[in-house]
This record gives sequence, C-alpha cells and structure tokens, in this order.
Amino acid sequence: MTTRSGLEESLHHGAGVVVDADGAVAASIGDPDLVIYPRSALKPIQAQAMVELGLDLPTELLAVVCASHSGEPLHLDGVRRILAAHGFAESDLQNTAARPYGADARAAARVAGTPPSTLQHNCSGKHAGMLVTCRVNGWTTDDYLADGHPLQQAITAKILDLIGPSTASTMHIGVDGCGAPTHTLSLRELAVAFAAVAVGSAVSVAMGEHPEMVGGTGRDVTAWTAAVPGLIAKEGAAGVMVVATTAGRAAALKIADGSDAARRAVTIEMMRLLDVDEEIVDAVEPTVAVPILGHGVPVGELRALAWTT
Repeated sequence: MTTRSGLEESLHHGAGVVVDADGAVAASIGDPDLVIYPRSALKPIQAQAMVELGLDLPTELLAVVCASHSGEPLHLDGVRRILAAHGFAESDLQNTAARPYGADARAAARVAGTPPSTLQHNCSGKHAGMLVTCRVNGWTTDDYLADGHPLQQAITAKILDLIGPSTASTMHIGVDGCGAPTHTLSLRELAVAFAAVAVGSAVSVAMGEHPEMVGGTGRDVTAWTAAVPGLIAKEGAAGVMVVATTAGRAAALKIADGSDAARRAVTIEMMRLLDVDEEIVDAVEPTVAVPILGHGVPVGELRALAWTT
C-alpha cells in the first residue's frame, strides 16, 4: 500500500509464502499455490542444474551465472572471462541485445555511445554458463535455447526433481525476455526449490560470497545477501522475489501488477517473517525502501500489508 500526505494512494495486489525447512507453510498472503513465471528468480536453480552437469567456475563467476547483473564493468568482465576461458566469443551469446540493467551503467553506456549488445544484457552470465555447460558435455551450442536441447531438458528435469515430478503434466514452459526457456512454478514450489539450492550448494556459496555479482550497486538483492549471514536472494521480472537461508527456510512473492517498487517493499516484510535479525532489517531498510516524495522530500510510504501466520 502507498500512502501520500496521510491518505492511501495506491494498492498493489499480490501473493506470497514463507516455508519452513520441511516445506510447511509458515506464513502467507493471498494464494501460496499461485502459479507464476518466476522469470529470473529461476537463475540459481538453473545454475544448480548446470553445476551438476559439470559447470565448474570460480565462485565470483558462478555468481554472475546466477545474476540479473547491472552491467557494471565487473559484471561484463566476469562474463568475458567465462567465455574466453572456454573458447567462446561474445557473438556466441544468443540472448537478446540490450543496454545495461543498472541505471548508472546504462547512462554510462549511452554517454560512451556503446550500442546495445548481448554482453550488456542482465542475463548474459546465465547464457555464458549455458554455453560452457554445453561444451563440457559435448552438446551443440548453436541451438542451446531450444526446448528440446539436452541442456534445457536437463534443467527441466532438475526443477522437477526439486519440486516433485507430479507437476510435470501441468508445468508450462514459455520464453523469457532473454530468449531462454522459463518454467511456471507455484510460489510454494519456488520457495521449496530455492531452499534446496540454498542448503550446502556451490551456487549458494557463490551467491553468498559475491552478492555484488548477483545484482550490483544499489540493488536490494545485493544489499540483503551482503547483510544477512546465510541468506541468498534473487528477484525476477514482473514483481517476483525469492529468498532462502542456509537453514532451509525460504519465501517467495509475486506482485500482481508486476511493480518492482512494491516487490522491494514487500521483501522487507518477508525478511521479518523469515526471522532475520531485526537490527539487520532496520539497518538495511533505509537503503532498499522505496521513497514516496513530494517536492523532493518524503511525504508517505510504500509498505507491505500483514501476512497470515
């Protein structure tokens, strides 16, 4: 809910769920079994599948495979390192060409006259990881985005392994903004799958050690992961967020209208429901909260409504 000068101005609908280590629902708002496209929130799960298929990278580079990176120099250099180490060129990336996701990096690219490119797209790390995984397994790389490619079939199999094969008949696979396949999951399934990745995996270690590679300067996913010991976080396009702890608790949310501002606000409440230390939440909140301004000064707030526990 957004308030301005003492009155309610906007209301964003959505749904969210918090699950315990055994997968039981600990808190929710709306329908915890709402089926959504997690979009880029799937990246750590996709990366886990790739690691199990033989992808072996230094932790900072594995982190960028999990990333919707801001396109800062450290991110672009990381993707270049992945490609170069395995004999690939930027032209081998098949994701959509774009300018950087981060506002500062995007402005810098425009000032420099740098045209959109596949490297600058926030998903380029994932695509670089996909190329390398194909090469390790002797698979073709010119069609790695096809649903029927062995890589994509293995990723689908890993997702089903994490959430249970009973979902196979109802899972829908669409095309993400970057061109890669993207799967539907319920919020509860997304939380459970993310929790499984968070507990003792190389992906979890990489994200935890290098949160700056997973997002970037000023990004809330980076701020939360850096501040909360044992926590990993990943946002997805159109109002999706998923977080998990190395103790196996997790939470996932979807904002119905896709508002990223509302997602950021509700994430703060999710952290409290996950029992993150209140002092840490209070310290991080000012850096991730969405300001409601009037004539350049705060005049309201965007806050989450209460969840059922």
